[in-house]
Amino acid sequence: MSLPFAELAKLTERLDRADERGLAVSALACLDRCVPLLEYVEYNGADGFVGLDADADAGVAPPAVDTHAALRPLWEAAEGGEAWLGRLRRAAADVVRTAAPTDFGPAAALRRAADVPRVYEPEALRRWATECSAASLAVHRHLDGDRDAGPLATGELRRQERLLDLLAGGGDGLRAVMAQSDEGKRVLRAAAARRARRR
Repeated sequence: MSLPFAELAKLTERLDRADERGLAVSALACLDRCVPLLEYVEYNGADGFVGLDADADAGVAPPAVDTHAALRPLWEAAEGGEAWLGRLRRAAADVVRTAAPTDFGPAAALRRAADVPRVYEPEALRRWATECSAASLAVHRHLDGDRDAGPLATGELRRQERLLDLLAGGGDGLRAVMAQSDEGKRVLRAAAARRARRR
């Protein structure tokens, strides 16, 4: 990942300091921001994006998840704990199934990020949050055209830092995290749509 080393180090430090809830919500936010990618993945093995109105004979399958709301219930009740993690695991399974038919790089990263841990404990959650962070950065870097330190990937890196800071602050942090993550989701959807139109 060709992004500023100092910024990546800051992000790693924040992940290392985060508590269980911060890690879980940060991971969920990264995964949720990337779900719109599934609207544009080709299922015929090609490396690129297409619109959902493409000819079905071209090998394009519509997403099996509602990319607008697939993970929204988990946001609205992000209480943490084993039961919450179980509900998230079931919701993420739909993402895994949708991403499974393609080897397209960013979709493969998203599939890994949707591999929600089975235990709500710091080590497992930190591994998952780190995987989700890397997957989201990879998706944004791809939309940048795999350029070094492109604007989308750099913006996503800074967004992740801000969200972890908000989560560490407690209080109304979750509401602010949701708002900023939703804005990031709109940015990614718009970037994916522009790329699809250019193909």
